Amino acid sequence: MTTTTSSTASSTSALAAQINASSSGSSAGTASSTKAMSDQFLKLLITQIQNQDPLNPTDNAQFTSQLAQINTVSGLEKVNESISSMSSQFLQMQAMQSASLVGRSVIVPGNALTVSDGKATGQFELGSAADSVKVDVLSSAGRVIDTIDLGAETSGRQQFSWTPAEGVDTTGLRFRVSATRGTAAVSSTALQSQQITSVAAGSSGSASMNLTLKDGSTVAYSAVRAFGS
Repeated sequence: MTTTTSSTASSTSALAAQINASSSGSSAGTASSTKAMSDQFLKLLITQIQNQDPLNPTDNAQFTSQLAQINTVSGLEKVNESISSMSSQFLQMQAMQSASLVGRSVIVPGNALTVSDGKATGQFELGSAADSVKVDVLSSAGRVIDTIDLGAETSGRQQFSWTPAEGVDTTGLRFRVSATRGTAAVSSTALQSQQITSVAAGSSGSASMNLTLKDGSTVAYSAVRAFGS
């Protein structure tokens, strides 16, 4: 009788640990599997009680520990369900709020340069202060049209303007930034202004939002550096 009880108790403890591990999953299949194991746990626990040796009953601390484990698992399942529900509601609210962004301009990584009213304005970010910063204006074919010497600049977001010479083709212009501090290169990120045409949720299960821009490209909401009007 003692051997049977010991074996059942061991199986019960092992199953409780397995349920506890499974409860961290969030899929429907995992939840179903966890429920099945929980039912099996209760059956084994009852069997353990029914077959325990009256002269050597199950230790109260062990019995209480096993009950605490199943209660903890049940509580974790309810917490997971609540979090999943809250996440779904958050995504819906985020989508509704993001819809108001359509038509607004954003500053995002990119090196497109658009001429408007005879002048182009661009932005970039420097990883640290630089002694020398230069911006090359590139044609659609990648040829250098002009170079703007900005001199020394501090770290962070910077802005420049450029006026094309008469007769210069301004279609598909790009720019690139080179920055140095002494003899060391300074990291830089080219930025461009684009208009948002639509907003969509990210991949399934993701809390991210993706923005489709006027040029047809798509960027993550987290990539936005600033919003315009």
